[in-house]
Amino acid sequence: MIGLITGQVAYLMAPTACILTASGVGYDIELPLPSFCQLQLDQQARIWTHLHVREDAQLLYGFIDRKEREVFRQLIKINGVGAKMALAMLSAMSAAELKMHVEQESESALTRIPGIGKKTAQRLLIELKDKLKNIEVDNDLLELPTQVTTTSHEGSIIAEVEGALISLGYKEKEAQQAIKAAKRSGDTFADTQSLLKATLQQLSGF
Repeated sequence: MIGLITGQVAYLMAPTACILTASGVGYDIELPLPSFCQLQLDQQARIWTHLHVREDAQLLYGFIDRKEREVFRQLIKINGVGAKMALAMLSAMSAAELKMHVEQESESALTRIPGIGKKTAQRLLIELKDKLKNIEVDNDLLELPTQVTTTSHEGSIIAEVEGALISLGYKEKEAQQAIKAAKRSGDTFADTQSLLKATLQQLSGF
């Protein structure tokens, strides 16, 4: 079992994956958005990992914070929630937000996540209530950073964000409308991460 990797970020891939090199080995790791946005190319990172074994593949999922990995592991124990859906949930909202919405029994918050309908949201609220109550999550550790790490042309940023949102399960029209709404806020977005964060906030209604 691979539980923790400390190494250098060699490559960042859309929408939320990286290659982390350690001791001459490059690990392909998929991450939720909050963890992905804390990575910087060619910088050192420590990632808590979960090895997911399928018949046709062995996949590594990574998290900057260990508590976030605990939430992920609780999610995939629920019938009908696979690793991809769990990752999408933790990309649409932080682990702290997810726990808060479960405690508040906010069905509407969960149905805003791509792939989760009313019945699934109701089942998640019931099954997650006991699973998450003993996990203490830190808002400060899970918030997306506002630091600018990369710069690119505005058109490229918009295209990358739209592609990332579609990969997360949003429809093209939804993605485009959310990007427009984020840009109408008047904020300046110099990189993909900052615009993606603002756009997800528009989609989630937080």
